[in-house]
Amino acid sequence: MAGDGFETLQSLRKTTTLSKIRAQFEGRLPVVGVLGSGSEAWAGKASRLGAMLADMGVHLLTGGGGGVMESVSRAFFNTPHRKGLVIGIIPAQKHTETGEHAGPKTGYPNPYVEVPIYTHLHKSGEKGSDDLSRNHINILSSNLLIALPGGSGTSSEVRLAVETYHRPLIAYLDNRSQIPDIPDHLRVESDFGKVTEFVRVMLESIGGNTAQ
Repeated sequence: MAGDGFETLQSLRKTTTLSKIRAQFEGRLPVVGVLGSGSEAWAGKASRLGAMLADMGVHLLTGGGGGVMESVSRAFFNTPHRKGLVIGIIPAQKHTETGEHAGPKTGYPNPYVEVPIYTHLHKSGEKGSDDLSRNHINILSSNLLIALPGGSGTSSEVRLAVETYHRPLIAYLDNRSQIPDIPDHLRVESDFGKVTEFVRVMLESIGGNTAQ
């Protein structure tokens, strides 16, 4: 009986601890990552997406640069009464002669990033899956992700999200060729309404918790 009482007490303590941990997450906003070209804006898609995410009460996370990243951040930033912030994961650059860290990559962060996360990570593009790429942080810090048209860097992020870290992701594209070499099973939608519904369902499923 004494043993049963001890086990019950331990179980109660464990339950109480878990409740406290869950309570720490209550009220936190989910983080939605947006992937896409660093050179082409795709302003129509990115603007609609940024405004929609701002209205849904989430934080927006991008790689902090130009192109799609800046377009979606601008729309999010300019949405009235939003709750979330614009987060940018900022790549580094190396000194061309010494190979030493030389601060953030030129052009980063874009003007709409409110919370820049500066890193020492300089690999990108075709080397976007490398351990020294910030893409890992982009994916792991997001509860869910949306991919817009992009090149090899976007492709590497998509593969990291889907194949390595198993994050929920949808691609908002007119056709699959707008991101090279994406997995065959990746969900691709050209209908913005279906993208919106995907985000809504995913947010409901995580209950507002931050990425685990």
